[in-house]
Amino acid sequence: MTYPQSIQTLTLYLICQNLTAMYLPIYIVRLDERTNNFYILAGEETGIIINPNGYWRYES
Repeated sequence: MTYPQSIQTLTLYLICQNLTAMYLPIYIVRLDERTNNFYILAGEETGIIINPNGYWRYES
C-alpha cells in the first residue's frame, strides 16, 4: 500500500473544504492505488482528480 504525498493530502483537504463551503455534498473520496490519484465525487456531477504532485483537474 502506498500513502499519499503531503502536498496531495493538503490539496485534498482544501478542495473538500471549498466544496462544502459551496454546500455541495461529497459522496466519494477514493485513492486509486494504481495511479496514486485521489478522486472526489461531489454534488450531482462534479468529479475532481488530484495527482500525487498536488495538481488537480475536473473529470468529465
